[in-house]
Amino acid sequence: MEVVKHFFLIGFVCCLSIALRGQTASVPGIVFDGDGQQRVGKVFLKNDRTKENTFNNARGEFEMNVSLGDLLIASKEGYYTDTIKYTGQQVFMIYLKRTSIYIPEVKVVARRSPEDILATRKEEFNKAYKLADPGSVFSVGPTGAGLSIGSIYNMLSREGRNARRLTRIIQREYEENVIDAKFTPDLVHNLTGLSGEHLTNFMNNYRPTFYFVMAATPYELTAYIRSKYEIFKLNPNLRFLPKLPDIDLEVHN
Repeated sequence: MEVVKHFFLIGFVCCLSIALRGQTASVPGIVFDGDGQQRVGKVFLKNDRTKENTFNNARGEFEMNVSLGDLLIASKEGYYTDTIKYTGQQVFMIYLKRTSIYIPEVKVVARRSPEDILATRKEEFNKAYKLADPGSVFSVGPTGAGLSIGSIYNMLSREGRNARRLTRIIQREYEENVIDAKFTPDLVHNLTGLSGEHLTNFMNNYRPTFYFVMAATPYELTAYIRSKYEIFKLNPNLRFLPKLPDIDLEVHN
């Protein structure tokens, strides 16, 4: 008799398990970026058993009909496909890992480009640019070739020297503006999480050069910031001495 009861109990549990397995539930879910700090939208989601599929919304939220044991597949371009099994959880929490280096979205503030500022400076100081570029010291006229008095004057006069000094200052301003346009606080904050004084220290200590910024791709700039951040973490309060300004000395014989 005990044996019969035992087999009856096993059969009841199996039937209950099959019945529960056949029940379908509508389960909500959210898709996150791999680091869990932001949601990912427009992700394709598919129930591998029923072939039911959908896309989540811009907030990363979705809802899917599933039964116990169903496999939910999540895929999106730029991310590795992930599969999660439904075991009775009340909410699907899916974390997708990126397939490549990602540059977080940067807030764009309406501002003039470095090129626009440089063009304006050249218009404002048109005379200085003409004086700074003496042109050819040779001229050709009706009587033949000779020295250009105007070019020699521009090279040797105090006004010409001041003009060249001014154009060098404008060029340095342009180069600094180019660096500021690409090496921004928002970009560094999104890549490192730094803010406040630590962000200021990092940007001052590891400011890239104009030539690097001009040649670097967005991925190279991202790699640069990440590598410098690893160094910065060793001593976040370190402050490098400011670079001494270039002094243009003129020697008069």
